[in-house]
Amino acid sequence: MTKEKIIEALQAHAGEFVSGGALAEALGLSRTAVWKAVEQLRQEGYPIESQPRRGHRLLPTHDVLSEVGIRRYLNQEELQLQVYPTITSTNTVLKQMALEEAPAGLALVAGEQTAGRGRLGRSFYSPAGSGLYLSLLLRPGTAAAEATCLTACAAVSVAEAIESLAEVHPGIKWVNDLFIGGKKVCGILTEAGLDLETGAVSYVIIGIGINTRLPAGDFPEELRSIAGAVFGETPIPDLRNRLAAQVLDRLWHYSQDPAAPELFEKYKSRSLALGQPIQILSPGKEPVSAQALDLERDYSLRVRLADGSEQLLRSGEISIRL
Repeated sequence: MTKEKIIEALQAHAGEFVSGGALAEALGLSRTAVWKAVEQLRQEGYPIESQPRRGHRLLPTHDVLSEVGIRRYLNQEELQLQVYPTITSTNTVLKQMALEEAPAGLALVAGEQTAGRGRLGRSFYSPAGSGLYLSLLLRPGTAAAEATCLTACAAVSVAEAIESLAEVHPGIKWVNDLFIGGKKVCGILTEAGLDLETGAVSYVIIGIGINTRLPAGDFPEELRSIAGAVFGETPIPDLRNRLAAQVLDRLWHYSQDPAAPELFEKYKSRSLALGQPIQILSPGKEPVSAQALDLERDYSLRVRLADGSEQLLRSGEISIRL
């Protein structure tokens, strides 16, 4: 806990120098313990500047994820956090925890995924230093059909969180991708487990991956035409901690009533599909051309096919020319 206390103290002084003696006295530690903890934090990537007779300070442009950093901005005190510099996949690890009876409200947050997962078995590019990857465990106890509304909760939560930190307005490509300037900046993967006796959902895991900035050296060649980043080069202090807190606060709030009319209107107003020609994509089949007409209250997409007939898409994937 020593390192966490020191980071919290340095963050509280907003980039100002704090002497080692003051830290030691405030935290009930020796100066040697403070110095060792600062060195360990520096090795973990925290940009801490130290100067003789002035002390230590956390540089104001830092963007290092930490539980203390997220808690500083988080309003939902009931949420439990586990923060990792690197993880295989926040969804994969949290799913195992869910099976071991982890409580609702547990969130895993990471700065890198080595085996990030997207929809339909795809991998999700999750490099260190430029993205935010998190998963939240919910136990709604509802029918599976109702649980699908939680994906919409996540999409709106991320859009609003981004808008709170930057003057950009993401659009939602049905059902779960966020786009800015014609490029995907966020993917959402919702996974659920069923209670076979009752047919109710025993748990839902909502995984979110956000490209906060362009990765070092840009995206891999195969992603450059489709993947983008939310924020530009201008430094935003503590960006990912602030963004994680904003997303989790909103997602937890909206998940308490995922069928709320207010949420539906917020989702619909950000839709990129409505009124647009689309392609309906199905594994192993040729794309089907259609026109997106409207969004139903259960977030099904009503489309008109080339022959004039209408169809409701309750799941699946579409393509839009953005």
